[in-house]
Amino acid sequence: MSIVERVREVIEPLLASQSLTLYDLEVSGSQVRITVDAPGGVNLDVIARVTRSISAALDEHDPIPSKYTLEVSSPGLERPLRTPAHFVGAVGSVVSVKTNARVDGERRIKGTLVAADDDGITVDDRTLRHDEIEKARTVFEWGPAPKPAAAKKKAVSQ
Repeated sequence: MSIVERVREVIEPLLASQSLTLYDLEVSGSQVRITVDAPGGVNLDVIARVTRSISAALDEHDPIPSKYTLEVSSPGLERPLRTPAHFVGAVGSVVSVKTNARVDGERRIKGTLVAADDDGITVDDRTLRHDEIEKARTVFEWGPAPKPAAAKKKAVSQ
């Protein structure tokens, strides 16, 4: 069993008991990154509480054979999309996708994620397999831009 699988086995029940879900888990060198989520999102108090719980559980079960740094966070407004489940959960959202260099066409795509499954995704009218995607994330779009006249008027009055 890999380190990721052992950590997942320890923390998923703990998160479920706190009405949280494991959004992502990444072990890179001595860094263990755990991303948690809940319906309606999570705040800093939740992150602090769950970090203490996860740290204690990892200390007790010791699934990682060496020293590590634990990082617990929320996915944030612009969520990384790494797994088929992430893409399925983001259908209908605006996304930014960077393809691998070997993929024909534009490497950077921004548009609405209209479909996603275990095989790949469709952004607007472009379909990609998961193995063609180098990096992807949701895009948070702020409210409408100020009208040019209003922005100019504000700059002049300052």
